[in-house]
Amino acid sequence: MQAPISLQQAQGIAITLTDRPIVRSILAIVFAFVVFAIFIAIIGRNPVEIYVKMFEGTLGSKVGLSEVGVRMIPFVLTALAASIPARVGLINVGGEGQLYIGAWAATGVALYVDLPAIWLMLPAMAAAGFAGGAIWGGIAILLRHWRNVNEVISTLLSNYVAILFVNFFVFGAWKNPTGFGYPYTSNFEAESILPAIADTRLHFGLVLPVIGIIATYLFLSRTRWGANMRAIGGNPDAARRRGIPVLRYIIIAMLVGGGLAGLAGMSEVSGIQHHLRPGISNNLGFMGFLASWMANHNQIAIIGTSFLIAAIVVGGDVLQFSGNLPSAAMLILIGLVLFSVLGFRRMERKAE
Repeated sequence: MQAPISLQQAQGIAITLTDRPIVRSILAIVFAFVVFAIFIAIIGRNPVEIYVKMFEGTLGSKVGLSEVGVRMIPFVLTALAASIPARVGLINVGGEGQLYIGAWAATGVALYVDLPAIWLMLPAMAAAGFAGGAIWGGIAILLRHWRNVNEVISTLLSNYVAILFVNFFVFGAWKNPTGFGYPYTSNFEAESILPAIADTRLHFGLVLPVIGIIATYLFLSRTRWGANMRAIGGNPDAARRRGIPVLRYIIIAMLVGGGLAGLAGMSEVSGIQHHLRPGISNNLGFMGFLASWMANHNQIAIIGTSFLIAAIVVGGDVLQFSGNLPSAAMLILIGLVLFSVLGFRRMERKAE
């Protein structure tokens, strides 16, 4: 018969487990939910009842799961838009604006390019969305190289420029003449719409983040280009001395990141809205940015963080109607999760 585990052995096992990044992240998330439960109790609500309603409205039903999937599509793509530039030391806060420009470019193809089949139209819209987001992201690199403007400032401010740019068209030249004065474009034709899956709002745009995750993971972890990008992110001066063309990699990283955010815009207008309108994104790009930072810019971990944020956002919508709780309260929970994950990570680095 085996001897019982001693207290010192149990402590050693606990320390080993908590040294694993995934375990630390789970502990941080649990901590955030506990703190939010205390907040719910303080305002006079039952935390258990709130969490049960959140679960039933998200993971506990087919409709809820499909809505989580709908939110995950842009979250994953805009998270990748932040994670890829981060590999070369860039901070791309412009996923929101890149999404808007991608949606605008895809809409232009849907409205003004005559392609007779869905298998021609959707790839053309995706290509236009990617190109639009890439060009918008590339502006930040142009300003950085030409006028030494920090990309954090330029990408953040470009978000609002992109929103106004789209508004200029939907209130003006692209406004639907039969839309009773409402500011949105004409509805897309059938060949410009991503088909729905199983009679839900979830659509075949789901393949875009799947391809994006697989491609970026393999590219960054299995190729020489990915190794060079990691070297640049670690020490650009040392990478330059090794003969790595740093500027080229920086340009490519931002273009690809912006392009993926542009694909998120294409999926929104083609899969959900079926036209372009103001407010096409409800902070989707910013949520993706948070998902990337929570995942430490790891492409596989982005799946989990995007799922978590999507479930919280959908749960907030459910509670707004069934739990008599403002959906904005979920932003508090998202903030708590973010700060908990980053805080646990910070404590770990200090301990090292």
